[in-house]
Formats: sequence, C-alpha cells, structure tokens
Amino acid sequence: MKIITNKEELLEAVKKDGIALQYASKRLRDNKEVVLTAVKQNGYALYFASERLQDNKEVVLEAVKEDGFALEYASERLQNDKEIVLEAVENDGLALQFASDELKNDKELILTIVENDKWALDFASDELKNDKEFILEIVKNDGFALQFASDRLRDDKEIVLEAVEKDGWALAYASKELKNNKEVVLKAVENEGWALQYASEELKNDKEVVLTAVEKDGRA
Repeated sequence: MKIITNKEELLEAVKKDGIALQYASKRLRDNKEVVLTAVKQNGYALYFASERLQDNKEVVLEAVKEDGFALEYASERLQNDKEIVLEAVENDGLALQFASDELKNDKELILTIVENDKWALDFASDELKNDKEFILEIVKNDGFALQFASDRLRDDKEIVLEAVEKDGWALAYASKELKNNKEVVLKAVENEGWALQYASEELKNDKEVVLTAVEKDGRA
C-alpha cells in the first residue's frame, strides 16, 4: 500500500483500523491526533508511532487501555511509570513482562497486580520470588501461586503448608523433600484428595495419608 501523506485520509483509515498507521508518512506518525486515534482503535498501533509519541503519556495510556501488551512499545521512561503499568496490567496481567525492572521489583505494585492475576507473578523480579514475607502473603490468597516462588521457598515448610492449605494442588510445586513430608502431604490431601498424586512414593504407601485422601475424594 502507498504511503499516506494526507492527514484527513489517514485519520479516516486509522478510525477503521488503527494498524493503518503503518502506512503513514514519517511526519504523520509524529502527529498526536492521528496516533491517538489509531491507538484508541488498536493499541498495537503504538508500534508504528514516532519515538516522541511512544514517550507521550497520554498516547501510551490510551494504547495500553486498548491493549495491555502495547506497553512493549512504550518508551523506557513510561515502562517505568506506575500509572501506565497499572493500566496495562489491568487490561492483561501478563503485560507486566514489559514493565521496567524497577517496577517488577516493587512489592506493593506486584501485590496489587497479582490479586487480580496470579500469572503476572511469573514476571516479578527474582528478588521478590525469593522474598519469604512477600511469597507467604501471596500463597495465603492463592496457594497455586507457589509455582512462581524460588526453589528455596518451595522448600520452605511454612510457605508450602500455607499454600497447600489454601489449595491442595499446590503440592505439585513443593520441593521433592516436602512432597515426602507427612505433615505437608496430609494438609494437601485434606484440602484436595487428588493431590495424593504429587506425594512421594513413600507417602502414597502410607495408610493414614491414603485414607485421608480417599475420605476427601474416593477417586484419589
């Protein structure tokens, strides 16, 4: 398709399909009215905007409201803007992967995000994934989030007990040692009989553990 140099023609095009911004001239990719119209129709259009407008907070906010993943094309400065990132992850929690390293390590921000989307925790900093206080608070609300904790914390009995009490299936993500811990496994199968499948072979042969599991769910 030919390069569009006429503003009115381009405005009509991006109103129908924001991605039409890719056919804009360099000058029009730097036109705020045109780019705002495009990203409101399709957040991905931010990819085709000028660097100046990828660093414009109003433009980027509109883009991530339409498509959280548009955060990938924001300037580094705006990837480190808490308001922008919150807007993006509210649209899609996995957009956290495009936030700055600083915000991926912001405990308060990440707690807010994972309340709505635990999968976003996968993109939190390694430091937070290894922060016992932080992970403990997370698994108290969603035991399944144990999968995102560091290896060290998946081997922490206090954390794993909290996780399996909330969701027995979390036993799947416990360390090998804790899958062989009777207290942990009993807590898991009390919550979810089928969690027995993740217990060690030794505990699958433990009468008390198996009885507890089948009392919860005979199919265990």
